[in-house]
Amino acid sequence: MLRPACRWLTIVLGLTLATASQAAGVRAVTVADGIKMGWAFAFLPDGSMLVTERPGQLRHINRDGQVGKPIAGVPEVVYKGQGGLLDVIVDSGFANNQTIYFCYSEAGDGGNSTALARAKLAKDQRSLTDLRVIFRQSPKFDSRAHFGCRIVETPDGKLFLTLGDRFARMQDAQTLDTHHGKVVRIEKDGTVPKDNPFAKRDGALPETWSYGHRNLQGAALDSSGQLWTTEHGPQGGDELNHPEAGRNYGWPVITYGENYGGGKIGDGITAKAGLEQPVKYWAPSIAPSGLAYLTSDKYGKDWRGSFFAGSLKFRFVTRVPITMSSNGATAGKEERVVELGQRVRDVRQGPDGLLYALTEDPRGRIVRLEPQ
Repeated sequence: MLRPACRWLTIVLGLTLATASQAAGVRAVTVADGIKMGWAFAFLPDGSMLVTERPGQLRHINRDGQVGKPIAGVPEVVYKGQGGLLDVIVDSGFANNQTIYFCYSEAGDGGNSTALARAKLAKDQRSLTDLRVIFRQSPKFDSRAHFGCRIVETPDGKLFLTLGDRFARMQDAQTLDTHHGKVVRIEKDGTVPKDNPFAKRDGALPETWSYGHRNLQGAALDSSGQLWTTEHGPQGGDELNHPEAGRNYGWPVITYGENYGGGKIGDGITAKAGLEQPVKYWAPSIAPSGLAYLTSDKYGKDWRGSFFAGSLKFRFVTRVPITMSSNGATAGKEERVVELGQRVRDVRQGPDGLLYALTEDPRGRIVRLEPQ
């Protein structure tokens, strides 16, 4: 297999993980539980939270950890396979506009796909108003898998949305006339930014930011406002990427994974000219979901500037330190932070500077990671 050095990356092979006791002495403290198949959570300005449950419920969690009744006004979702009500974020201007954004699997002509909506949250947190779908992944396809669906607001007020390849349509990740296997970038009203890399290319969907992705379920901004993502590989080959405008991240032409049950994908190569390498890949897979970038010193200065990802497969939160230089990004030694005993679906930094994680389980919970 081809493994040339990349122009700006150092690849970290396999899993080199410290135990929780070897890390910073972190303990997980439950702040809310009884969450049914939770997928994402977001903090409101008052320190309370919103949480999505994949069957289609959006709930408010007060500062005492009480999980409220389903918030009215959420559209119908396609709850099958990996689909349902997925990510949620709070607008940076929420204190003035009460706006939230959420994405979900939506039915329509041809099947289903990821949709992104905006709405206003009532002051009593019981209902949504002014709901409007501002983006729909195209084309719709009858699939139970690979919806992607992480939302990030940028410092200049744009929205990134990650989109899966829909599993059976993986070759679409290499084309520009579909949204399958892409990161898209839009304005908050759903229009296309004029400086998007393919906004003026004939035959390309103008929302596309980067392509050649498989199923991205983690996304976060670093301290400079740059986008980072994690995505699921097939059997092996999960990735941490730093998606840049117009770049092709290779799937399924290159991958460090293989078909389920064994066997090469495509030509079985891991590198090719013109295709980007991951900053890090995991083999075997950890099934990463959720991604947070730590900006605080609450766990010591060594952890600041690291990424934290959840593992669905191994049920832990892991730390990936990143070093930036003139040659690009380098991933350092990975460190297992804490094991939670349930699939870890989302990781976020709270307004208190501490890390929080959400588990996906019929009785899932949100935990705060406290340094000891």
